[in-house]
Order: sequence, then C-alpha cells, then structure tokens
Amino acid sequence: MLIQQQQIQFSPYTSLYDLIVPKDNLLRKINELIDFSFIYDELLNKYCTNNGRTAESPVRMFKYLLLKTIYDVSDVDVVERSRFDMSFKYFLEMTPEESVINPSSLTKFRKLRLKDTDLLNLLIGKTVTIAVEKGIIRSRSIIVDATHTLSRSNPFSAIDVLRERSKLLRKTVYLFDDQFKEHMPKKNDTNELENELTYCKELEQRIGKEESLSSIPAVKEKLNLLKETIEDTQENFTLSKDTDAKIGHKSADSSFFGYKTHLAMTEERIITAAVVTSGEKGDGPELPKLIKMSQENGIDIDTIIGDGAYTGTENLKQASELEIKMVAKLNSTIAQGARKDEDKFDYNKDADRFVCPAGHMATRKSKQGKKNVGTNQVETHYFDVEKCKSCPLKEGCYKEGSKTKTYSVSIKSELHQEQIAFQETDFYKEKAKHRYKIEAKNSELKNVHGYDRATSYGIDSMQMQGAMAIFTVNLKRILKLI
Repeated sequence: MLIQQQQIQFSPYTSLYDLIVPKDNLLRKINELIDFSFIYDELLNKYCTNNGRTAESPVRMFKYLLLKTIYDVSDVDVVERSRFDMSFKYFLEMTPEESVINPSSLTKFRKLRLKDTDLLNLLIGKTVTIAVEKGIIRSRSIIVDATHTLSRSNPFSAIDVLRERSKLLRKTVYLFDDQFKEHMPKKNDTNELENELTYCKELEQRIGKEESLSSIPAVKEKLNLLKETIEDTQENFTLSKDTDAKIGHKSADSSFFGYKTHLAMTEERIITAAVVTSGEKGDGPELPKLIKMSQENGIDIDTIIGDGAYTGTENLKQASELEIKMVAKLNSTIAQGARKDEDKFDYNKDADRFVCPAGHMATRKSKQGKKNVGTNQVETHYFDVEKCKSCPLKEGCYKEGSKTKTYSVSIKSELHQEQIAFQETDFYKEKAKHRYKIEAKNSELKNVHGYDRATSYGIDSMQMQGAMAIFTVNLKRILKLI
C-alpha cells in the first residue's frame, strides 16, 4: 500500500545535516536542482493505495538506484553506506536515526515497479527540460554516436553447447539402457558446426524413434532440450543466458557480445535522446529516432554532427526535407541508393563492412572497376557461406548449392555532389570540431558510471541501466553549467 500524502519526518537531529553536509556537496545540489515528485506521479499506478503493508516511498527507492549509479556500487553497498553516510541520508530525505531498507527491496522495485515504464525517455526528457529552463542549451546542433556495452554473460560457441546437450542426452539414455550405445550414430570428431548439427539431428531422430526410451520423462526432457538447441543454433551461432545480447563488431578483427546505445547530445554535452539496441545493429538506421526524440524533448535542430555511418541515402534525404545540415563525412559505401528494406544490409562503420540481416559480418571485400573512369565502381562484400547454409533467413538470400554469398554496392562517383561540396565549407569544418565531445561523454558513462558492462540480463534491464546512467551524467553537467 502506498500512502498518497507523504509524511514529513521530524527529528531533533535534523540540524546535523547543516553541520555535516556542505553546501557544495553533489547530492545536496541535486536535491536542490530537481523535484523528484515526478517519479511518484509516474509510478503511482504501480501501487495499491488502500490495501497491504505500507510501501517504501517510490521517490526514495529511485534515489537509492540513483546513488548506486552515481557511485557505481552494488545494491548491498549502497544500502550499507546509507547507514552511516550523512550525505546519503540527506539525499534520501531520511532522519539521521532512521533505519535503511533491505537490499533485496531494490530488486523488487526494479522488477515490479519500474517494469513497463519508459524510464529512459522519462529521465532524459526531465533533464533536458531543466537544461532548457535554465537557459543552458543554446545551440541547435546535436552530436550523434553509438557506444557499446558488454553483456553480463560470456557467450558460448554453438558447437560447445550442442556437444554438451548431446552428451547429457546420451548419459541419460545409458542410465536406462547401456546397450543402446551400439545403435548410436558416430560422433562428430571435427570442429565444423555443420557436421555437429548433422550428428545432433541424427541422434535426436534415432532416440526419438525408440518409444521405450523417448517416453521416459528424464530422456524426453533432455531430448527436447537438444531439439530446442538445434533450432536455436540455426538462428544464432552464439548462445548465452542473455538472449537479447548479440555479437557486434568494433573493427574487422574485433567483436563484442552485448548491446549498443545510440546517443544524441547537444554541443553543451546534454544528452537529448537515446535508443538501446542489441550489439549487431547499425548506427545509421537509428538516426531518425534520435532526431524525433530530441525534437519531442524540446530541442530545435538545424545541424547533425556525426561520422560516416549516418550518411546513408535515407538519412541525407530526411535531413534535407527537415532543412537540417549533415556534418558527417560522406561515406560512398553506404550511400546505397534505392533498395528494398529487407535487402538492405547494415553498414558497420567501425569494421568498414556490411552486416547481413542475421547479424553476420562480411569476411572480406573487394572493388571492381576503375575509379573515376566511365561507370561507377562496385564494392563487393563476401560472407561466410557455411553460416548461410544453416541461416533461418536464407530463403531469398542464399541459393542452395552456391559456393559464395556476396553483397555489392555501387560507389557513386557523381551522386551526393551537394554533400561533398558542403564538406569543404568553413561551417562544416568548424562544426566537425565538436564531434569529440560525444566520445568524451561515452568515456564518462563507461569509466565513471559502470556503463561498460551490463549489470543484469535482457534489453529491458539494459534500458533501465542506461536511463540511470544518462540521468546522472546530465544532472552533473547541468550543475556544472549553472
């Protein structure tokens, strides 16, 4: 049960805060800057107002999570520090002698109260509103970029998971019929995933036909687990407890397993929009969302500052329609022209390679034709055909029996002349100098506020972590500028 009217706490020791917590303390300044009652209003419908045990104030619970993000500590540590740190107690609006919560309450709060809440946009919108009201945001430019966050899980290779699941099935079968070894298919002794899949399918069919075994609950359980793993492997070549995380690429030779957060930020270093995706997603396709969200948060945009990943044809076209200047070096590779959406592979600007709709990156590329001579050059990207053979999206993409799978784009020699000319102007060169600011912001999120690795599993948890981290850095920036 949530008390609708929050009670004022009186204590003979409250005056200690004025002696112990200085005026320039960060937490005191945050309390003075922002009215957290918007959290109460947002979460009110998640509580019962007339039944059950009295709940902890949602504002205080949210502040616990904010402290956890500001100081990059665990649930247990943030609660323990709140026992004796007077600045924490002051920030939480506790009396000096008041007891703290049980750390497990923070987990319940995240799972039950913050579930299905668009916390990311709510918190960004609140800080942007404060920055606009304080007259901090004067520019009409947004800087865009994406930063990656590692999953909490370590991925397991598909072949290792298949071998482990098939081993469990065999051991369970032998518990009931150790003579069945003679009827088992020959094990795969290579490191080829295709061969391991073939073996597992044969094993599944062989045991499935033996009703005397497959009807035993223990065997049936392991058999179904192997079936599910085979199906999952045909969709994803990496398996993990974090099913929302995917493999992304930082370069042609290095990859990561996790998520991407696509950011838009003003020249004053206030983040105005954020979109969290799985790691394999490209940067360019998220630009329209970042523009729309920034505008909804009250930002007037006349310039976008970014890298070559954002200079795709559709982005340039939309920017032109909105009369927005694109301060991003034209990348001829991703200026693809018209293609069907389902045929459009994402361009990874870090690796300078295309990524197919299934999330697999090209292994190499080559150019055909002579530069600036006659027809346009064509750049061809080559994909691992072994992955294509077992890909669930291969229909209409991969032709059975083909020895190669390629994706080609024309490198335009005359198209986008207007953008090329704009890149030579003084305005472009001056605005481009601001791009480093978002790299510094990414570094702050990761190195100071723990955004380099996910603290929980799933994209919803990643969005919540992003919301708290971005809210924190925005508040700190506002306090520095006012």
